[in-house]
Amino acid sequence: MKAVFAAVFVSLFVIIAGVNGDSLTILQAPDYVSFQKGDWPISGEKIPDLVALTMGFSVKEDLFWPGLKAGPLFQRPRANVLVVVRGADSLALPQSVASYPLENPVPFTLDSVAETVHSLFAEDTPVVLQLAPSEERLYMLGKANAVFEDLPVTLQQIRARLSQDGSVLASLPLNSLSRNAEADLLFLSEVQVLHDITALLQRHRHLAKDHSPDLYSLELSGLEELIRRYGADSLQYRDASAILASVLLKFAEDVYGLYGNSAVVEVVTVKSFEAPLTRKSRSILESKQISNPDSPFNLAYKYNFNYAVVFNIVLWLMIALALAVIATSYTLWNMDPGYDSIIYRMTNQKIRMD
Repeated sequence: MKAVFAAVFVSLFVIIAGVNGDSLTILQAPDYVSFQKGDWPISGEKIPDLVALTMGFSVKEDLFWPGLKAGPLFQRPRANVLVVVRGADSLALPQSVASYPLENPVPFTLDSVAETVHSLFAEDTPVVLQLAPSEERLYMLGKANAVFEDLPVTLQQIRARLSQDGSVLASLPLNSLSRNAEADLLFLSEVQVLHDITALLQRHRHLAKDHSPDLYSLELSGLEELIRRYGADSLQYRDASAILASVLLKFAEDVYGLYGNSAVVEVVTVKSFEAPLTRKSRSILESKQISNPDSPFNLAYKYNFNYAVVFNIVLWLMIALALAVIATSYTLWNMDPGYDSIIYRMTNQKIRMD
């Protein structure tokens, strides 16, 4: 009887671990970006704030998470690469810096981080690339338009790239994967994109040596399609997971080396994203006055990220000037004109007696 209860307990534990096994894995990070090893969970909606903090940027709300330790003020990584893998709650990534459980896996984007990079380093035109091959979604900014001009982004272009020389089909052990199945080709296309990104970066090594940080965000859903086609216990899914794990390790190592060991590479593995629960309400006392005349939706004015910096500079400068005026006025009020002022000494008229 005890053996039966033990078997049931183990089965339930495996099921729960499979459901809640989403994770954030740090594959590469420089020494001055200190990730602490532990089992501290992080919410999916906080991933953009974590990326911003690793790049040395400020966030609107403090991130009270012990996994990331504060680093030096004048050192920041040259690049941050975030890879989101859908359809896998975990991957065999033994050569990682740290790994943390992911809770509340809601969809997120790095648009706020990309906007910060663009606003702070607009003159240096940093590389900003956000790509989701399965959805043919692409966003490039700055020097990314020149670097990744030849990068295949649509599914038709990527599949055509698979048939060309130097494709990953010649070097990968496909095993149970097929070159003709639709789901298999989608997965192999995403692997080809990772290979082509590192190849293009090696061709433009000079971009990794500038002073502006680069940002990469990639979303891979090939494993999710394989689960729909073959199931999570299929041989195709297991082979694809092993291939993707080895490719990600190689991809992280190549990017880390290209940026002179000054890049952070994260991998988020999530079985499926959860739609955020929102509640919309409307007050009967809602004001119809528009605070921003340029926006018909009653939106607040958009503040620049440098607003707090400029505000503090102006505030303390005005305080310093006010104190200087007060000190000068007090000194002049208590000044003895006969001894402290050279003006009164030079204009003192005395009758000379012979």
